[in-house]
Amino acid sequence: MKGAAVQQDPKIAPADKAVETPQDRAERFAALDTHPLARDPDVTLITPRAPMSPMTHGGRAKCLQRLVRLDMPVPRTVALSFAEVHRIAAGKMPDMKRLLEPFGEAPLLCVRPSSEGADWGGPGAILNIGLNDARYAELSARIGTEAACGLYRRFIQSYAVDVARLDPDEFEEIEETGEAGLQAMLRAFEDEMEEPFPQDPAVQLAGVLRSMARAWEGTTARILREAKGAPVDAGLGLVVQELALGLGQGECGSGVIQLVNSHSGHPQITGRYLRQSQGRDALQQGAEAIFLEDDPRGPSLQELAPEAFDELIAHTQLMRKRLRAEMQAEFTLVNGRVHILDGVRVARSGRAAVRIAVSLAEDGIIPHEEALLRIEPRALNELLHRQVDPDAPRDCIAKGIAASPGAATGILVFSAAEAQAAAARNEPCILVRRETSPEDIRGMHAAVGVLTERGGMTSHAAVIGRGMGLPCVVGVSDLRFQTRQNTLTAADGRVFREGDVLTIDGTNGEVLAGAPDLMEASLDEAFQTLMSWADDMCDIGIRANADTPADAQTARNFAAQGIGLCRTEHMFFEADRLTVMREMIFADEPQDRRAAIDRLLPMQRADFAELFRIMQGQPVCIRLFDPPLHEFLPHDRAGHRELAEALDLPLSDVTRRVEALSEYNPMLGMRGVRLGITVPEIYDMQARAIFEATVEASRDGAAVVPEIMIPLVSAKREVELVKTRIDAVAAAVRVETGRNFTYRLGVMVETPRAALRAGEIAQHSAFLSFGTNDLTQMTYGLSRDDAGRFMSKYVNLGVYPEDPFHTLDTDGVGELLTIGAERGRAARPDLTVSICGEHGGSPESIAFCRAAGFDYVSCSPFRVPVARLAAAQLAVADKIGWIAGSNRPYAAVPAQYYS
Repeated sequence: MKGAAVQQDPKIAPADKAVETPQDRAERFAALDTHPLARDPDVTLITPRAPMSPMTHGGRAKCLQRLVRLDMPVPRTVALSFAEVHRIAAGKMPDMKRLLEPFGEAPLLCVRPSSEGADWGGPGAILNIGLNDARYAELSARIGTEAACGLYRRFIQSYAVDVARLDPDEFEEIEETGEAGLQAMLRAFEDEMEEPFPQDPAVQLAGVLRSMARAWEGTTARILREAKGAPVDAGLGLVVQELALGLGQGECGSGVIQLVNSHSGHPQITGRYLRQSQGRDALQQGAEAIFLEDDPRGPSLQELAPEAFDELIAHTQLMRKRLRAEMQAEFTLVNGRVHILDGVRVARSGRAAVRIAVSLAEDGIIPHEEALLRIEPRALNELLHRQVDPDAPRDCIAKGIAASPGAATGILVFSAAEAQAAAARNEPCILVRRETSPEDIRGMHAAVGVLTERGGMTSHAAVIGRGMGLPCVVGVSDLRFQTRQNTLTAADGRVFREGDVLTIDGTNGEVLAGAPDLMEASLDEAFQTLMSWADDMCDIGIRANADTPADAQTARNFAAQGIGLCRTEHMFFEADRLTVMREMIFADEPQDRRAAIDRLLPMQRADFAELFRIMQGQPVCIRLFDPPLHEFLPHDRAGHRELAEALDLPLSDVTRRVEALSEYNPMLGMRGVRLGITVPEIYDMQARAIFEATVEASRDGAAVVPEIMIPLVSAKREVELVKTRIDAVAAAVRVETGRNFTYRLGVMVETPRAALRAGEIAQHSAFLSFGTNDLTQMTYGLSRDDAGRFMSKYVNLGVYPEDPFHTLDTDGVGELLTIGAERGRAARPDLTVSICGEHGGSPESIAFCRAAGFDYVSCSPFRVPVARLAAAQLAVADKIGWIAGSNRPYAAVPAQYYS
């Protein structure tokens, strides 16, 4: 009977009233609100108007108050504030007689944790507090000796292990059952503690409260919750609740219920019910729990107790509507009567979170803006890529850096050629390398996933993997890579050879043996709806880094607003182009170099024309050739021999030329604009290819205005020299084609000097795009490929708050970005400013760029939806002013803010 067990006067037993009128309810609430504990800010009887908030008593306590306000059958509950629990941990106990007074004589209680964040963890619940010899005898007469014995044993064991900190084996090894087993447990407790099991409920409760408070403030618990994002000084509340025993006469039991599927988010009555049980016993493995709703597979609660089932559905639907969230309710039936013990937000996968938020908004329960704020941007990765089924067993053999999200299963191959061979056989493969280089790109295209021993978040494998949407785990030091023998050896001694099947989970950074079940990507209607709402709010441009027509099509599919970075060098690694590129590198005379470059021209022109057609008039920013030439040359003897055959040169000539092109610090050597100035034929060819493709694509559709970006600039004169030659090429193409066109020339700011001298450089530039990968590397004097070896230790020791290659360093690198943008715009007010490094897809970086007034960010194609949602959240947060009180640049709305 609804309401009958809610916060009643202790003198009135739940069964004493069959019907409660609205006047009865109003009088009961008024009486409760006058109780002294209902006004106590620290030891607070939960009533409709008691002084409580999630920030003082925790989310569970506040949720229970909301359920009381909704007049749900919630047993009497007292909540202890964060401050009170902190005092208990320090040894100062509350007045136990006063705390127990609302529960009447001979109470039976449970205690649960109530932290501010639902995911921060906390000590486990302890049930049946108050059970003693006298109450055991009374319960035996009421519900039977076997049931009462089970309750008492359960409490003794919980108290002994969790409160008295005794060895669990002493109690788990007791084989006697029934009364004999109970007496054996009491003796075991007395032997270990050298005192009898406490009989006073006040003493029992005090011990439980003290134990849970001290456990929360212990070092281990603090480390665990900090790993979940909790602040260092996070508080814990505790709720002391009267037990509604799910054991006895009539239909008794306990269970949980929710109205959606946690994996998919689709409407579905989900949960279990276990007769003659309490707490969450129905969810334990092996429990003979039954279904809630009628099901052909077995009995259900709907059959056994249809009225109670209907009441549970009504309560859960009301929670969804009034608490504005999909909730899971923990309930108990006592002689067929429903008691709601707890309500928590339904656990959900990323795809379920999207569907739930959209459904709540479409039903008018929350506005579109709040639906956007409820989704963690990075959770979209779960929808964009395959994932390991969360219910599948995992045989994890190693962990590394989760460099590119998604999961893939395939046979192990140890070279790009083997990957291509496997792809030709339609056999999925995982490419294993110590670290990848540009010549591995063909193998990466053929593989379904990449695994490397070295590297970090901005290593070659990570960057290319994210751009391709290819699952990638790097920096896997737990495995022993023996590439000559084509084997991997796990820490437990297992050896995996070429052809063995492994699965890599690039979302969590795990390497799994075998082939667990995978879940396919799901860009369903709910995802599309959410992204349309995000686009309505987004106030900063989101472009994609795309190097090939396939990348551009992916960017287009994800609604990118153009291409912010096209790395042209990746176009040269196809087999037919790589040979021509090497001929150009080996040419001794300018005319020979020109002849080779002329063969590359139509290939580049075709690539650019296809990019322009795919983007349909949207901006395309093309970075001129950047890497040092040695990256296009083989690194081993066998490769040298193949090149000598291809170029019809002596092996000794090839070896000498490769050695001559090698550099001590190639990333700081002859690359980028330096190569374009010293070997100008390369940039001349690329400019011509861009302009001829512009003319060609403009004939077929919208007018194209290409953006040409000069890499690795550090001086104004570099820009002047390149601009003069590009202008000359543009003029020549206009004359030759008889067609006019415009283009924008800009600079990729990757050196600290370019940021500091942005005022001079901007005079010759239409835009500045900050390449934060190299800019971070040069600002820190730190190799992004080698940083993974020690970065985790640096972060753990507090040297850096985060890996600066993973999360933009807004203090150091960010100051250079701010200086560059301000000085550039001071010299040229119409200057376009953006970032195009890997940080462009990071929600934290987008927050920085919005605040700094940047025009757009550019990121890998598969990170475009993440960036769109993060940008929309920031715009919404600014609009409602919610972000001001947060210490995070973006966030999904925490459960405690649900009204």
